[in-house]
Amino acid sequence: MAKVKKDKKEKKVKVEGESATADVVRFASPIAHPMAEEKLAKKIQKTVKKASKAKHVRRGVKEVGKALRKGEKGLVVIAGDISPIDVIAHLPVLCEDSNVPYVFVPSKEQLGEAASTKRPTSVTMVVLGGQKKDLSAAEDYKELYDDCFAEAKKLDEALVY
Repeated sequence: MAKVKKDKKEKKVKVEGESATADVVRFASPIAHPMAEEKLAKKIQKTVKKASKAKHVRRGVKEVGKALRKGEKGLVVIAGDISPIDVIAHLPVLCEDSNVPYVFVPSKEQLGEAASTKRPTSVTMVVLGGQKKDLSAAEDYKELYDDCFAEAKKLDEALVY
């Protein structure tokens, strides 16, 4: 049996009108509403990345749930491709009870990468100023955070239950 060498330079064919996140959105769960548009998702990822450098991010279901129950305010970003969905199904309800806006993004891998973790992350919460409300470290991403917060709030209010 002879080994077949694979060509290292495979050409990727891009279908006109499709974006890179189209494959990712296809695997989103049915409860992933409001889903961020591609432009908003990129802005959210940039905000999460800058906030994680300043250590103003809560990562994971347990940590975000605990922060919401304690009354912390911020922006909750949930991955839309989580399976099984039961893991995060309670978080939108917690956010609504706490009056905290939340938004779904297409990919847990991209969210984990933005949150500076090696693993995919199902949920993150950006807390402006962190635990100690140190706003001097938050100046780097405050404007991005405010834009994302306002757009997520708009998306939350547009939902019809």
